[in-house]
Amino acid sequence: MVALTVALGNWQERRVGEKNALAAQFEQRMAAPVLALPAAAADAASLQFHRLAARGEYAPALSFFLDNKVLDGVPGYFVITPLKLEGGAEYVLVNRGWAAAGPRRDVLPELATPAGPQVVEGIATVPTKRFLQLGAEVPGRVRENLLIDALAAEWRIPLQPIVLQQTSGAADGLVRRWERPDNGSERNRSYALQWYSFAALAAFLYVALNLKRARRAR
Repeated sequence: MVALTVALGNWQERRVGEKNALAAQFEQRMAAPVLALPAAAADAASLQFHRLAARGEYAPALSFFLDNKVLDGVPGYFVITPLKLEGGAEYVLVNRGWAAAGPRRDVLPELATPAGPQVVEGIATVPTKRFLQLGAEVPGRVRENLLIDALAAEWRIPLQPIVLQQTSGAADGLVRRWERPDNGSERNRSYALQWYSFAALAAFLYVALNLKRARRAR
């Protein structure tokens, strides 16, 4: 029990370290000038957390709602729309912001998509691959996970390996309030302290109960 709980505590401490490293990279890249997103395929790691400007036109027919996104206790969706990049064949997924879900889950929010050439500024993010998926994703307007490779194969279009979290304004009624990459690090530290406490308790009980048993034997 001591070995298990110490290992779990160490795992949570590693998560704290990972998030702190992401936070340091985030701060450094957010201080850099805005970069132009290339029309050719780019490297995800080199773009992550950079502020980017993308020029192109939205493909509203491919828009979808990313489900289970809660803001201030209100359930809702992220609205994801591909942007066809100017000067090339590549598209980039733009997370345009958050929209509240209505009282009926079968009725989706009615949102307008800006038409014509756009300049969209945002923060480059790489979607996490840590999620639970019980079955194959069903194509449709509402999706549970954001899988860039799967979407590119489904739509038969080349997609940049990032998602652009939009920071530029637009008259679409969406909320653009993005979490930092170190969000939740204090929670991980709290979990680590709990696991270490369990380890200490298990060690104390082991010593106390064995001393009691030894006294009885004498």
